[in-house]
Amino acid sequence: MKSIPTSWRLSRLKYKLIGTKCKLCNEVFFPPRGICPNCRNNKLEQTELSGNGIIHSFTIIRTAPEGFEDQVPYVVGVIKLDEGPFFTGQIVKPVKNIKIGKRVKIVFRRLSEHEKSEIINYGLKFRIIE
Repeated sequence: MKSIPTSWRLSRLKYKLIGTKCKLCNEVFFPPRGICPNCRNNKLEQTELSGNGIIHSFTIIRTAPEGFEDQVPYVVGVIKLDEGPFFTGQIVKPVKNIKIGKRVKIVFRRLSEHEKSEIINYGLKFRIIE
């Protein structure tokens, strides 16, 4: 019996924001948790998060780590999602008016491309709502 590759098993989590919601206190968590840290309940359910939120903090990366040199400068922000959890992610153009408190929404974008295999990886980033 062959197993399903990890990339396929985790694809739902890669292309959507999936968190958990406590059935007792209604607190929402990202990344998903098995136990609610607020009420210690283990009855949590998966929930799809909207991906909408506000910029809580951000930084502009001008010297990139290996593999991201072609993307500089780029912005990484801490986003407070409308459902409550915080999420760290790249904020894509236009970023000329970037400010703390600006509204953002999640978008599906290219994350990386492997030259040798020609495989392109896609995932979630944020875009400022003008």
